[in-house]
Amino acid sequence: MIMEALKEHRINEVPDITVKSTVIGVLALQGAFREHIRAIKKCGAIAMEIKFPQQLDFVDGLIIPGGESTTIYKLLQKYNFGPALEKFYRQKKPMFGTCAGLILLAKEVKGDSFGLGYIDITVDRNAYGRQVDSFEQSVKLELGPAHEENNTIFKSGAKASDMPDRFHAVFIRAPKIEKTGEEVHILGNIESTPVLARQGNVLVCAFHPELTEDIRIHQYFIDMVIKSKNMIKLNSNS
Repeated sequence: MIMEALKEHRINEVPDITVKSTVIGVLALQGAFREHIRAIKKCGAIAMEIKFPQQLDFVDGLIIPGGESTTIYKLLQKYNFGPALEKFYRQKKPMFGTCAGLILLAKEVKGDSFGLGYIDITVDRNAYGRQVDSFEQSVKLELGPAHEENNTIFKSGAKASDMPDRFHAVFIRAPKIEKTGEEVHILGNIESTPVLARQGNVLVCAFHPELTEDIRIHQYFIDMVIKSKNMIKLNSNS
């Protein structure tokens, strides 16, 4: 009883981390990183361009943007990002990959071997065609059910139960998620094909949420980061 009381006291002493003190890094080697930075700032968080691996020590979450996956992968190798990304992942800091970022975070990429393996999905690169075949489509979102606290207000300001279930998505040379592991939660789909998925602290989507004015998916990711920060702080105080 005494130990439980002490534990509860320590929990109550841990101040909530807010969106304004949350730092989101955006890999800025190539691709649509500026648009992600704009969306992060619109959510009220701090955005940082990541150009060198040592910068990952100073951010709470990381976005790998859309772009050219082969080019981004080669640049990651050139600047020796591998150990820093692995450390970031092992620390359970949230990561969010969009389009090319999804490809890079995947466990398996058909025809290539550069998936980092941080989310258990099999991906077909550019399955929806070339850039001239880009399209826009309404995506059915299911952000609430996969969230740890579905009926509570997100610390970033949104409420899962009040969110509309449709997102106007922009697909540009989009990859296709062909297979998902048992621990992967599908958060969005078109015609039964997953386009937004999460496994633990890794979030991926096949489209470009940063190219719209709708910041719900960025809010969702920032909320993942805030919860992760609070958990890390709680564990360090226990």
